[in-house]
Amino acid sequence: MAELRKPGLATRLAYGIGGAAGGIKNNGFEYVLLLFYSQVLGLSAVLVAAALWIALLIDAVSDPVVGYWSDNLRTKWGRRHPFMYVGMVPVAIAYFFVWNPPSELSGAQLFAWLLGFTVIVRLMYTLFEVPSTALAAELTQDYDARTSLMSFRYFFGWVGGLSVQIILFFFLLQPSEGDPSGFFHIAGWHTYGLLGASCIFTAVLITSVGTHRHIPHLKAPPAPRKLTPLKVLGEIWETVSNPSFRALFIATLFGLVASGISATLNQYINGFFWEFTSDQIGGLTFAVYLSAIMALALAPMAGRVLGKKKAAIIIGLLAFTIAPAPVIARQFGLLPPNGTEALYFIVLGVTIFDIALIIAYQMLAASMVADIVEQNELVTGRRSEGIYFAGISFMRKLAQGVGILSASFILAVASITPGMRSSQASDEAVRTLGWGYALTLLALWMIMIVCVNFYRISREDHESNLRALAERENGS
Repeated sequence: MAELRKPGLATRLAYGIGGAAGGIKNNGFEYVLLLFYSQVLGLSAVLVAAALWIALLIDAVSDPVVGYWSDNLRTKWGRRHPFMYVGMVPVAIAYFFVWNPPSELSGAQLFAWLLGFTVIVRLMYTLFEVPSTALAAELTQDYDARTSLMSFRYFFGWVGGLSVQIILFFFLLQPSEGDPSGFFHIAGWHTYGLLGASCIFTAVLITSVGTHRHIPHLKAPPAPRKLTPLKVLGEIWETVSNPSFRALFIATLFGLVASGISATLNQYINGFFWEFTSDQIGGLTFAVYLSAIMALALAPMAGRVLGKKKAAIIIGLLAFTIAPAPVIARQFGLLPPNGTEALYFIVLGVTIFDIALIIAYQMLAASMVADIVEQNELVTGRRSEGIYFAGISFMRKLAQGVGILSASFILAVASITPGMRSSQASDEAVRTLGWGYALTLLALWMIMIVCVNFYRISREDHESNLRALAERENGS
């Protein structure tokens, strides 16, 4: 079977653009959903976190199911694409309704609305996310080309999420007297939902159609066999028992708990801790475009020069040490006061550099997952791309749920309550918020880097796996 050793630019773009759908969804759910439902609509932060957590638990169960199913599906459209097409329309419709609840809803009814449509969004997006991400290991077996594919995926994920969020802060949330941030401009949030839903649909369509022509060249499912629930569970367990996968799986747990906390508290740090205006927050968001471009160049280069594991560890240590540094420095009075241009430009510069490192780490880590596929195939005789990427997706959702819940507790300890404006928060509350944010992130990210150290597949190992598989296929 011919291998697509190094996908061309058109394929990399088509595959990468699908990341925008996840970026938009994740930015919405992780960065501003708690803010919208709690601070603006008045639903308890704990109830918002509970709705997101329940939806994540339900969705997490679907990941291994979709992953295993897409590894074994037999259709004229291959293993992956039927799932991608099915989820396209429902995910966009449900995402729109998340941000457009009827104005008369409150309390338990608003909670039920949030929970119901969040569950639908997550389940329908899983039908696209798991199979489409698994395509990275099928479109190419080349060590460096996989990093390039994942770099495009994460680049568009960040750019897509950033673009819609910039539009939210710069154009949709209109400041007014008593509301300088514009957070309480309800019509802007409704338009944000429509824009996000439209972009999610478009991104999913481009990736699904743009990679469709490669279906004849993708890997075939394993030979038909009699499957029982016990055998299915046994195959899944055999697949996920790979030591390198366990290392990345546990690293993902700690890393994404941290990411969930960081994403959920980001607007609180910007609004309450730094007291930035909506224009300044929008400027910080806009500047991360530069971070994404830097990462798109950095990750493939670092992977080629250092190897993926070493590059991920070095870049990760830099990124996750720098991330909480400005908040810690402020706690010791080492930064200019709030409201000064000097403070804003310091935070802006650190953000651009640090986010570039974080994105580059994510690109490398995702590419490392793809390289486990051939090692597992040598042991089991099956290609299980879907299971591996579903496992990471599963852990991502559970970890982010824990992160969101942890963030809500940090807010509770800091006495930052629903509907509170930044001017109403006490100095002690702001300091507590800062310490809770910085120290929790630093501890979790360092544990993550330790876990990555147990990953065992180098460039030489990967090339050896490919040779062994070729010899097996040729009957040598």
